[in-house]
This record gives sequence, structure tokens and C-alpha cells, in this order.
Amino acid sequence: MGWLRRLLRRPPLLHVAGDVGEGPPVVLLHGIASSSVTFENVVPLITPRHRSISIDLLGFGESPAPADAGYTIEEHVAALHRTLRRLGLRRFVLVGHSMGALIATRYAATYRRRVTRLVIVSPPVYLAATELGTPLDRAAMGGYFRVYEFLRANKQFTIRAAAGLARLSPIKNLLDVSEANWRAFVLSLEKSIESQTTVSDLVQVTAPIHLVYGTLDPLLHPAGLRIVENLRAVTTHKVQGVDHVIRPRMARVVATAVG
Repeated sequence: MGWLRRLLRRPPLLHVAGDVGEGPPVVLLHGIASSSVTFENVVPLITPRHRSISIDLLGFGESPAPADAGYTIEEHVAALHRTLRRLGLRRFVLVGHSMGALIATRYAATYRRRVTRLVIVSPPVYLAATELGTPLDRAAMGGYFRVYEFLRANKQFTIRAAAGLARLSPIKNLLDVSEANWRAFVLSLEKSIESQTTVSDLVQVTAPIHLVYGTLDPLLHPAGLRIVENLRAVTTHKVQGVDHVIRPRMARVVATAVG
């Protein structure tokens, strides 16, 4: 009956890691195994004209990690919605990076009147193999899922690998996979990234959509990106020579997309 308890309980309030600047609000959502530090290069660029609100997602950063959370995208969205209501936000620009882009998209599809603009940065848009037209695309998509399954099944390897990548990151504490957030990591990976409906969610979004991604991002599947780029009301910003991290060059593009 754990699912019934999750259905009846109130979603937890998330940690608001930063709330700076004045003007039209912009809400920033980081990706899996990260925190609000994701946007450290973005916040200084948007605060001269916006109120910038950085939020730690459920189970990550300093946000709560309920023992019975399933970390589905619905739970991530529910916790975000309660937090934004507590902040008194009614209309805002919503920015999401990586898994945060998938959560932001579902939020914008569900609460259409609240989101004035949706900016999705480096979204890992994955589709079922049956939805892909070419054998190459199907093989590549299958490769992503096999890697994620391996990461979920090999805890110590994944923690050590994440620690190594974190040491190489240009942003301090950008990547964090540890004993403390392992459950949030594996369930979010399985339930919010591997199992996703991002394309159908995007179709339901009524706000203008801006897609930002780096041309060297290894986590993005070209077939998923092509579908998103061809959707109505999507403006694409490709950042040449940039990977998954929001480095200064990509941060400037994100700030432009925010408006």
C-alpha cells in the first residue's frame, strides 16, 4: 500500500537554494545527481533583469529525500508545484537542465497558465526503439538504456565513476552520486529519464519553447533532438563545441533564451 500513502501525503517542500534579483521570476531546475550549482554561470547573467530562483530537486542537493518516494516525474512535479505555490509564484519563466528539462516540460504541460516561457537545456529526450526509423538510431538508443541499466546495477562503480568525473568538472560539486542520494539517483534515472513522455508533454505546452544544447553533448540522442526541433513553437539554439555542462558560453545562450 506504499503507493496509496504516496498518493495521500502532501508533496515535500523543496530547498530553495537561491532567490536573488528583481523583476519577472525565472525558476531554475538542475539535472540528475546535481544541484543548483548547475546554474552558477547563468544566475549572474539574468539577475540584472529577473528574479532568479534556483531549486534543488527532490532527493538532491539540500532537498528532502522521503524514504517512500518513488522519484517518478509526477512526484518531482508535485513537489516543485507545492514549492512554487509556497513562494507565491503565479507566472514565471521555467528553465530546466538535463533531467530538470524533462521535469520542467511536464510541469509546463500540466500547469500551462503558470509558465510564460519554457527553456530546456541539454534535454535527454529518449524514445522507445519502435518509435525510431533507422537501425542506427535504434541501436544508439538501445546503447543508452544498456549503459543506464549497468549504472543502476553497479552501485560502487557508479559512485566511484561519478566522483572521478566530479573532480574534472569545471563547476565545483556539479556531480554528486553517493550513498546519501543513491536511491534518488537510481529511481529518478529509471522512472523519470528512462521512462519518459517528453515529446508528448512538449506537444501540450502552450508557452514558447526554447531548446538549448551543445553540439558535443554525449548524453543527447540525435533522433530525439530532431523530433523536438521540428515541433511547433520550438526555437533551437545550438552551441558549437560545448558538452553537457553549462559553461560560460552556453550560459550566455541560456540567458538570451530566458529573455
